[in-house]
Amino acid sequence: MQVIRKTQTIVRYQNHDGKVYYGIVEDDEILQLSSDFAEIVNDQLKYDGVRVKYNDVKILEPVVPSKVVNFGWTYAEHAKETGGQANLKEPFLFLKPTTSLIPDQGEIILPSNDLTNQVEMEGELALVIGKRGKNIKEEEALDYVFGCTVFNDVTARDLTQTDPQYTRGKGFDTFGPLGPWIVTGVDPTNLRIVTTLNGKVVQDGNTNQMSLSIPFLISWISQIMTLEPGDVLATGSPSGSCPMKSGDVVSVEVQNVGKLCNYVK
Repeated sequence: MQVIRKTQTIVRYQNHDGKVYYGIVEDDEILQLSSDFAEIVNDQLKYDGVRVKYNDVKILEPVVPSKVVNFGWTYAEHAKETGGQANLKEPFLFLKPTTSLIPDQGEIILPSNDLTNQVEMEGELALVIGKRGKNIKEEEALDYVFGCTVFNDVTARDLTQTDPQYTRGKGFDTFGPLGPWIVTGVDPTNLRIVTTLNGKVVQDGNTNQMSLSIPFLISWISQIMTLEPGDVLATGSPSGSCPMKSGDVVSVEVQNVGKLCNYVK
């Protein structure tokens, strides 16, 4: 079996045989891998000889994490617009259940009106952890990042503004669009994030505007919980979050990473 060098764009998908694979995206094709995620993060990319058209397979969430860690209020203007505190010394921390995750092109299902009346998007850069880490030093933090992907922290804003913690407002099924793939070798500290709603730009920020640095966030969370390969760290949202309704199309694009598009139902 041929072993190939690590390339930049790694996707997870279901092929025609019903099995789930990782692959390397090259233009409009995917080079199918026999490697599992543990092998991929260790640079063991084994091409099994199959090429498939990207549009002919079902794209899945790019990773199956043990946890989805979310850092809130890491952008001062977003903190202000949502009633939070700007320029915190530590982030507002919450977790999303893995049942919230959906892939690129997946449907965001709005809960019934008796549960929430204000569901909003939050476009974010997400980091995928590549190796186990606890009490990580800030200067070594980026060594634990396997790659970057795109995240939409869908939020029931009316609930997060009344609940003492964010689990309910952040944790509904489908409230965690993630993807479409993982890109390796990207510096996460200076990436533009643009969110559009029905083609109109509603968020336009850059990770260089964060009030807490990405290495700090990785080090900080690793003092609380052990990070495992495949864990997703959502780094927070720029300002401009706004409500979505059924029939809307929301896209989050992160510079040098990709575009995540989902449909509101």
